[in-house]
Amino acid sequence: MADPPSDPEQPPQQGSPPEPFTTPPEAPLQAEPETPRSQEMLAAQGWPQGAGLGQYEEPPGGLAYQPYLDENLMLEQLQQGQGSLFQQLESAFQDGQPDPLAQYHAYQREEQPFQPYGGAQHGPYMRDDPSLQFSPSELGFMSYDMEVSEPEPRELAVQNAKAYLLQTSISCDLSLYEHLVNMLTKILNQRPEDPLSILESLNRTTQLEWFHPKLDSLRDDPEMQPTYEMAEKQKTLFIKGGGVEGEQEMEEEVADTAVPNIMESAFYFEQGGVGLSSDESFRLFLALKQLVEQQPIHTCRFWGKVLGLRRSYLVAEVEFREGEEEVEEEEVEELMEGADLTTEAHGEEEGGEEDEEKAADVLPKLQWRPPPVIPREESRSGANKYLYFVCNEPGRPWARLPHVTPAQIVQARKIKKFLTGFLDAPVVSYPPFPGNEANYLRAQIARISAATHISPLGFYQFNEEEGDEEEEGGAGRDSFEENPDFEGLPVFELVDSMANWVHHMQHILPQGRCTWVNPLQKKEEEEELGEEEEKGDEGMEEAEQEIGPPLLTPLSEDAEIMHMSPWTARLSCSLCPQYSVAIVRSNLWPGAYAFAMGKKFENLYIGWGHKYSPDNFNPMLPPPIQQEYPSGLEIMEMSDPTVEEEQALKAAQEQALAAAEEEEEDEEEDEDEDPDD
Repeated sequence: MADPPSDPEQPPQQGSPPEPFTTPPEAPLQAEPETPRSQEMLAAQGWPQGAGLGQYEEPPGGLAYQPYLDENLMLEQLQQGQGSLFQQLESAFQDGQPDPLAQYHAYQREEQPFQPYGGAQHGPYMRDDPSLQFSPSELGFMSYDMEVSEPEPRELAVQNAKAYLLQTSISCDLSLYEHLVNMLTKILNQRPEDPLSILESLNRTTQLEWFHPKLDSLRDDPEMQPTYEMAEKQKTLFIKGGGVEGEQEMEEEVADTAVPNIMESAFYFEQGGVGLSSDESFRLFLALKQLVEQQPIHTCRFWGKVLGLRRSYLVAEVEFREGEEEVEEEEVEELMEGADLTTEAHGEEEGGEEDEEKAADVLPKLQWRPPPVIPREESRSGANKYLYFVCNEPGRPWARLPHVTPAQIVQARKIKKFLTGFLDAPVVSYPPFPGNEANYLRAQIARISAATHISPLGFYQFNEEEGDEEEEGGAGRDSFEENPDFEGLPVFELVDSMANWVHHMQHILPQGRCTWVNPLQKKEEEEELGEEEEKGDEGMEEAEQEIGPPLLTPLSEDAEIMHMSPWTARLSCSLCPQYSVAIVRSNLWPGAYAFAMGKKFENLYIGWGHKYSPDNFNPMLPPPIQQEYPSGLEIMEMSDPTVEEEQALKAAQEQALAAAEEEEEDEEEDEDEDPDD
C-alpha cells in the first residue's frame, strides 16, 4: 500500500513556488490497527463490531467519502487569484448530502481521536452537542476568532448582583455599592477592636459624612428632639437614692405615705375600658411621688387628665397639712396688700393736688353703684376644699392652680373654650372671663368635681358632733368622715339602682359658691355710711336665698337631660359577673367615670372639660343698644342770636346795671340820714 498523503495542514516551505490547486490522486488507504476507542465510536455510529472503514467502503446512511481540503492552500490560491474558491467548494461538495451533520458524525480522524468536551460526559443542560465541537479546519471553513463564549451561571449571577447594588437611590446619587465600599474602607483604615458592635454607628457616621460635608463656617447646634428632651426629664423620676439612708426612707414611706396606688386604680379602670396606658400610669405614679416629696402634702390623689389642643393637663388633687397652706396664703396676701397701699398712697398725693385746684368746681355724684362682689370661699371649704397641681407630662414641674372665685365659676358656665395647654394663655370670649387659662381650668375642675365625684352609699357618714344643725346658707352639713363599719355593697346592687351611689362633693349654687351669702349684708366696717349711700341702697331689691341639694344626695335624685338619665351603670364583664367591677359613667360630663368593688372605689375624669348640652352651644349675645335720650324743648339747643339782638341785650344789661347802682347809692344816703335824725 502507498504511503499516506502528507499532512494538508503543514505550511509550504519558504522560497518554493506555490503549487496549483489539484485534487490529490486516490491512493489506497493503509489500514491501521483499530484501537478500542475507535471500535466504540464505530459501534455508536451503527457499524457492526469488528468492522472498519475501507478505502472505497461507504459508511451507513449512504454518505460518500469526501476528500479533505487544505485551508492554507485555499487561502494562497485565493490571494493569487487562481481560480475561484467558491467554484472549488461547489465542486467539492456538489454531491447531495441530506444531513451534513451526519457526515461529521461519520468522519473521524484517527490521528486525533475525539475527546468529549472538558473530559466529561454530555449533560442535559448543554446547549450544543459535544460531538459537534470541531475545529474550522475539520469542517472545511475558515477560522472565525470573533466568537464570544457565554459566561458561566455563577459569573452571570455575580454580574447581576453587582448591577443591582450599583443602582442609585431615589433621594440622592449614592448607591448601596458605593456606601458599602466607603464603610469597609473606613473600617480597614481605622481598625477598630470590635467592628461588629459599632457597625450601626459607623453606618450613620458614613451617611452623615456623605450628605453633610464638613464646612469651615460656623453652624448651629442641632435642636434636641422633643422625645429625647422628655426622656431626659423623666430620667430623674427613676433615680433612687441608695445606702442606709435610702433604706430608712423607704421604710418610712411604706409605713405612712400620701402617694396613692395609681397602678391598682388603673387596673380596675382598665377592666371597664377606661384610663391611661400602663407605661403612662407608672410614670404618673413616679411624678406624684416627686410632688409629695416637694410639697407638704397630707393626702394626694390623681384627679384626671384634661385634654388640650397643643398639650394636656395631668391634675393632682391634694390636701396640705394643717397650718401649711395658711402660711403661704398670708405671704401672698401681704404682697397684694403692700401693692394696694402703695397705689392708694400715690393716688392720694395726686388727688390732693387736684382737689385744691378743683375746689370751686362741684361735680355731680354718681348715683349708680355696681353690684357687690361675691367673696370667694375660704380654703378647705366649699369649692376651695382641695388644692390642685397640674403638669403637662410626667417629669415636668408641677404648677399650683389658684383658688377659684364665684365670678369665675359664673362666667365659665356661659362660655365653652378649648384649652391650649399653657396656663398663662388668655381666654378670649364673650362675656369676658376674669382670668387666664389657669383660672378657667380651675373653674372647670370645681364644676366637674361637684357634679361627678360619687361614692357608694354608706362609705361616708356625717360627723356626730355637728348633729342636725344647718348652716346659714341652708346647704346643710359640709363635712363627713369615712364609715369604719362599711362592708361594701354587692356589684349587682350598685349597677341595678343609682340610689346606691351618693355625691360626696357639695353642690355649687348659681351664685358661684357652695354656701350662699347675702351680697347686701353690710359688714361692721361698712355700717358707717352716709345718708346718700343708704338712700341708694334702698332702691336695690333684696336678693333671694339660694338653696341646693344637701351633701350625700343619691344619684337617683339628679335631674334628667332631655328624658335621658344623667348616669349609666354597667358591669365591666357580663361573662363573669362574680368577678366584675361596677362602672358608672356620667352623661352630663362626658369623660367622668367611677368604679366600685367591695370597699374600694375611685373617681376619674379624662376629657376636654366640656359639659354636655342637648342643643348646639350658642354664645351669649351682646346686650341691645341703649336708646337715645328723648328730645324736648328743655334740652334743645338755642339758635345763635343776631348782631342787633346782641346789641339790644347788651344795652339792656347796661341799663339794668346802672339802675342797680343808683338804687345802691340811694340806700346808702338813706342810711346816712337816719342816725342824724
